[in-house]
Amino acid sequence: MSITNLLENWSDFRQQHPSDDRPHREYKWAMSIDLDACTGCNACSVACYAENNLPVVGKEKFAHGHSHHWIRIERYWDNDGREFADQGAQFLPMLCQHCEAAPCETVCPVGATNHTADGLNSQVYNRCVGSRYCNANCPYKARYFNWYDYPTTDNVWPEPMNQQLNPDVTVRGKGVMEKCTFCVQRLTVAKSDARSEGRSVLDGEVQTACQQVCPTGAISFGNLVDPLAKVGKQWMTQQVELNKDKQAKDTAEEAAKLRGYRILEELRTYPSVMYLEQLRESAI
Repeated sequence: MSITNLLENWSDFRQQHPSDDRPHREYKWAMSIDLDACTGCNACSVACYAENNLPVVGKEKFAHGHSHHWIRIERYWDNDGREFADQGAQFLPMLCQHCEAAPCETVCPVGATNHTADGLNSQVYNRCVGSRYCNANCPYKARYFNWYDYPTTDNVWPEPMNQQLNPDVTVRGKGVMEKCTFCVQRLTVAKSDARSEGRSVLDGEVQTACQQVCPTGAISFGNLVDPLAKVGKQWMTQQVELNKDKQAKDTAEEAAKLRGYRILEELRTYPSVMYLEQLRESAI
């Protein structure tokens, strides 16, 4: 998008996102994560580091709030007031939720973060000026500021580790915001291959890195527009709809049999990630 077009259509550019009257046509990428299957092993996080050329910042930088991971495993302890929980921690992988009405998009002063036609919340690195407004406005805290010029001034990938960098992904420089992209580089290749063959991307043809390495298959990813896609069937079974902020699970009569929910749904950000609630027997 040119600067002229950006300035002349600023209002439309910031407000347009697919909704009931402007549906996704060919692709709407979405994810579901089964918390019953998640063991908190962090394989998804490690795979994300390798796939997307993320720097390992170390303990000191992490302690100063300079963490740099696009997916993190949050741990929750339900101990019912007791000193120790009987059943251990509950795990929840947290990543960019690729909201349909993303709060980060409306505050970016240069339009570096925006909504793509296939439903991704994208980040244009060479447009980002590092204002960090998107980070302040993200309720999921899933955006990360690049504090250091890792490729040249910080020895994050010493020889020969630099040879393991993914050539399909840029190594970002200092001063830009970063986040999960749903492995957009893989989506781009899959869409290009499918287009050359005159078809759409098939379900399972493309996987995110975190999905690919999950040992328990907790993560599902696919195209919500495809009626045969597993992730779409999961959303339908759980009666979670993309553009609604109050789901069937929210009603008392349906709550007992439905596990699907989206985090902070009451904020009306319409996330593209659905979690399947963890079911556990009472510890008492």
